[in-house]
Amino acid sequence: MPASGPRHHVVALLNEPQSPFELACAAEVFGGDRPDLPAHYTFEICARRPGPLRTTIGHALLVESGLDALRTADTVIVPGWQPPGGPVPDEVLDTLRAAHRRGARIVSICTGAFVLARAGLLTGRRATTHWRRSSQLADSFPEVTVVEDVLYVDHGDVATSAGSGAGIDLCLHLVRSDLGSSYASQVARRMVVPPHRDGSQLPYAAPPAPMGTAPGADASLAPVLEWALTRLGTDLSVGRGGAHAGLSPRTFARRFGGQVGVSPGQWLLQQRIDAARSLLERTDLPVETIAARVGLSSAVNLRRRFRTALGTTPGAYRRLFGEAAIAKVQGGVRASRAAGHAPLHH
Repeated sequence: MPASGPRHHVVALLNEPQSPFELACAAEVFGGDRPDLPAHYTFEICARRPGPLRTTIGHALLVESGLDALRTADTVIVPGWQPPGGPVPDEVLDTLRAAHRRGARIVSICTGAFVLARAGLLTGRRATTHWRRSSQLADSFPEVTVVEDVLYVDHGDVATSAGSGAGIDLCLHLVRSDLGSSYASQVARRMVVPPHRDGSQLPYAAPPAPMGTAPGADASLAPVLEWALTRLGTDLSVGRGGAHAGLSPRTFARRFGGQVGVSPGQWLLQQRIDAARSLLERTDLPVETIAARVGLSSAVNLRRRFRTALGTTPGAYRRLFGEAAIAKVQGGVRASRAAGHAPLHH
């Protein structure tokens, strides 16, 4: 987008109940008032039916524009959609398709990806959404390749972001693509956010439920799973697990895969990573000690497994989710309250 050309018109398509934060991710990047920076975007909100629009926090937004606003949009943003995977009116889908055909860039934040998929704009393409909804998106739209280990996916004409906060990353990326790194960095600096984040949303995903405990699973191996979970720091071979179950190693591995859904080795690695996450969050034990305690032998091995599974390091994970980090944030909130300032809510 030429810096001296006409302003790029960004329109956010809302649906009730609308998440104010997901809308704000786009509004702050594309519609923020920055007198010290040249303005290259105009920002507008619209809905299928103009008027008061209910939000997820109970308050209503006044939306003055209808779907006609999408006819002049250079970029259309769908900042979430509730309920995820819920019905989308045909006229909304038709208007999105028409905007895409005439060359508008179509963007989703978080669960807005379901709308883009329903419009057929993600067919045969990679896309992402909030980690809690990735499986739902993949199951609902098998023609879409859903990826979890990214913050956003940009095809140029269509782009999707992961969870809400990743919407900021995607919007800044789009500014960077339109106007260059320098301008995007200035926008980010005024928002007090990094202009570019490496990594993915995987560290933020909650550890999965222990495998093999799903409803309907054969309970015959449940005692072995419980036994193994109390001995993660020891050598837990297939032979030892089979012996505890009274089975040959081959029979144990076959029955384990049938009941749990993965191999004994895959299950054990997941439990060890989850145990390491818990220790990183709750203790200040050295990484080397944690690695030995959960059966991953060394800090080097733990870092390698962490990087593969979560896209980050144990140290970075602890800085994000450790009790000391959380206490620091809470201390800042208490200090703000004591000083008579209202805390910021994220």
